[in-house]
Order: sequence, then C-alpha cells, then structure tokens
Amino acid sequence: MKALPRIKEVLTHPYLALIFRLYVAGLFIYASMYKINYTAQFAESIASYQIAPYWVVNFVAVTLPWVELVCGILLIAGFRGRSATVVIGFLLIFFTLAIIVNLVRDVHISCGCFQATGDTISWWTVGRDFIWLMMTIHVFLYDKAFHLENRFRLAIKEI
Repeated sequence: MKALPRIKEVLTHPYLALIFRLYVAGLFIYASMYKINYTAQFAESIASYQIAPYWVVNFVAVTLPWVELVCGILLIAGFRGRSATVVIGFLLIFFTLAIIVNLVRDVHISCGCFQATGDTISWWTVGRDFIWLMMTIHVFLYDKAFHLENRFRLAIKEI
C-alpha cells in the first residue's frame, strides 16, 4: 500500500501538469494554424456537422481558430492559464458532443480538426478528445509551474 501515495504524488505533480499544458497548448496552436489559413474549408467542415445554422457557420469559422490560438499562446506563456484551460475544456466538450451526435446519426464526415480531408470521425476520435479533456482538467487542477504571471507578481512586490 506504500505505492498508492507515490502514484498519487506522481499524478498530481506540477511538472506532469506542465507537460500536459505544453502538449495541449501546442495541439491547439497547431489546429488553429490550418483553420486560420483555410477558413473556407474549415467553414465547410463546420457545415458538414449539420449542427450549427448556416448563418453562424462563417462567424464560427473565422473566430474559433483565433480563440484556439490565443488560448494556446496563453497556456504556453503560463499567463491566465486557468482561464485558457476552461475555454479549451468547453471547446473539447462541444467538439466531442458534435462528433458523438454525428456518429449516432451515422454521418461519415471528416473531423476538420487539423485538415479538411482527414480521417472520418469514429469512436477513436471521441476517445482521443476525451483524453485531451482529461489532460486539460489535470492542467486546471494541478498546474503551478513556470507561470509568467507569477514573474510579474514578483516584480511588482520588488518595487
């Protein structure tokens, strides 16, 4: 039973949360790059899910990638990281639900996450998004290492 506290210590360590934070940040920055550069193809991907009304599709296709990019940059910098993880967590929940709805409908579409003509959605896609969501929750709960905002607090206290 001595192994149980050690396992808990490893799973709640701030450096594991830092690794997850950098991974999720890189993932969302990478995903946003395609969507920013190919907004029309991303709008088609959003429309293929048949969830959002057509008058919303273009707005989402333009704004969502920038939200992903800003949240990724904030996570890398460690500035307002908890806020960024909340936004990313809600995005992951929404993406996962949209994929599940289309899997239940038996619609064969591309995910649209990283490219327009990627693999079709599957239960593996849901599992992958769920793992990313768990990483995001871990970052929200245990991330305390190397935050830029902590450096600013120290500088203000020194003045």
